[in-house]
Amino acid sequence: MTVRDIKALGKKVFRANYWNCVIAAVLLALLVGGVATSGAKNAQNAVPPQENASISVSFQNAVSQLTPGQITGIFAAITSVGVVGILLKIFLFNPLKVGCYRFFNKNARDTSVTLSVIKEGFGDYVRTLLTLFLTDLFTFLWGLLFIIPGIIKAYSYRLVPYILRDEPDLPSMEVIRRSKELMRGNKWKAFVMDLSFIGWYLLSVLTAGLLNLFWTNPYRESACAVFYNDLKD
Repeated sequence: MTVRDIKALGKKVFRANYWNCVIAAVLLALLVGGVATSGAKNAQNAVPPQENASISVSFQNAVSQLTPGQITGIFAAITSVGVVGILLKIFLFNPLKVGCYRFFNKNARDTSVTLSVIKEGFGDYVRTLLTLFLTDLFTFLWGLLFIIPGIIKAYSYRLVPYILRDEPDLPSMEVIRRSKELMRGNKWKAFVMDLSFIGWYLLSVLTAGLLNLFWTNPYRESACAVFYNDLKD
């Protein structure tokens, strides 16, 4: 299938199960940090440069007045929050993410599916945790070799969440190998498909992100599921 064909079918299955796709896409965006990041950038851009400079000076003055003990306590609190965030990602967010991809994958085949499919992300729990942990680790390590290798490997591992539930008998490393195998020769096609949604994301700025929530994100996730099914077939 061409990118045009994939997007056309993605749009069709999305519109056939509209609200379930929207809800699943919102949850997925929250899990991968897309909405939070977008909101933070919008909030930062909304503050005038002069006020940013004033806030920065005030922050520096406040820090200079802290005692070593207070600084240590703040550092420990920030570290604790970071550790809790990592644990939540590994043990809760990653399985939920797999469940969301499972929903879009099933919806690409049968548009009568419901959001209850998301709970399938918690099936074979330990295998899911291990596979996504290894995927994140490998992506991070490749990213240390500069940005481009990290991006290339991220595309190689792109299909891992789909394969996890679609081929439950594969061990973790085989799931990753399978994703690399399917994406071999198809990374550029996936990249072109991603680029084709840039116009929608730019238009979303005019709607304060509402277009992303109610159209672009679920449309893109539906197209990505069609892309996976096409490669698998």
